[in-house]
Amino acid sequence: MGVKRKAAAAILLLLLCLGSLWLHGGLDYQWDSCLKGYNQINKDQLHQLSNSSEADETKGPPVLSLCPGQTFQVSVLVSHLLAARAYTSDVLLQPYLSSWDELVKFMESLGPMVSLISNEIETKTTIIRQLALLSERSPEAEVGPDMHSQNSDNSQTGEKNSVRVSQGRGAYNSVRSMIWMELKQGIVDFNQQTDSGCRTLLRLHRALLWLKLFLQKLAETPTSGRLRSPSDLCREAYQTTLSHHHTWFVRRAAELAFIALPERGFFFRLVCVQNQEELSEVLTRVVDAIGEIYDRTQKALEENKMLDLP
Repeated sequence: MGVKRKAAAAILLLLLCLGSLWLHGGLDYQWDSCLKGYNQINKDQLHQLSNSSEADETKGPPVLSLCPGQTFQVSVLVSHLLAARAYTSDVLLQPYLSSWDELVKFMESLGPMVSLISNEIETKTTIIRQLALLSERSPEAEVGPDMHSQNSDNSQTGEKNSVRVSQGRGAYNSVRSMIWMELKQGIVDFNQQTDSGCRTLLRLHRALLWLKLFLQKLAETPTSGRLRSPSDLCREAYQTTLSHHHTWFVRRAAELAFIALPERGFFFRLVCVQNQEELSEVLTRVVDAIGEIYDRTQKALEENKMLDLP
């Protein structure tokens, strides 16, 4: 549908709304609510039109639209994940942390037991944000060498552009710039626990794998048999990822939280889909976006021997 047709449809809907209110009386009283509905429709249409034109330019799949009435927005999550990509193997920290903000909303929507886990996530994102603020106030913490030159095409132009991006944005601009600075300044301790950005990132990184695997399992549609419950899928994803890094007590508490997970229909409503096929399509895009960020972070941590920081 073109822009003119969508505008005409919005106007028609407004007129129908006014006509309905007139038939039932109280037009003056109801005007504000009707206008709010019209504004929301316009907002959603503009969002969809913008996303559609972006998708046409890149010849990729259409960007997900906003889901009315939901705190968690899958479209916002994917937007942050895509924005976090830098060059070919780096991750920008600001959109990465914004992705976690949206994932926290996702976890909180699953119930009070799971929100206990999200509180721990918020603590860790706060640590990195505070470190970033401190580094901006400290001239010594600025990135010296270009952290992205290894990701460029090694041409003279590419290297100059990379240096220009890195400088002036602080050591916590990206995963690789943070690793370089904290190693250079001796902030990372390989023998004992610290509140370094690298150690904190590693904990978030492990949690991201758990959520990635859970969403991947939730997206699967078996060729035969019934769909498994989200509770079982989440527990299974946890047992193969995060549980290896937790104590017995934490593992028991987590599995109790997963028992209280809502049924599959809740996830349909959460991302505004009607069935498993549509849910699979949406979640597959989320999993793909998470997977790229996870792989880039994994590579950076592995290259610097940080996958087992205490």
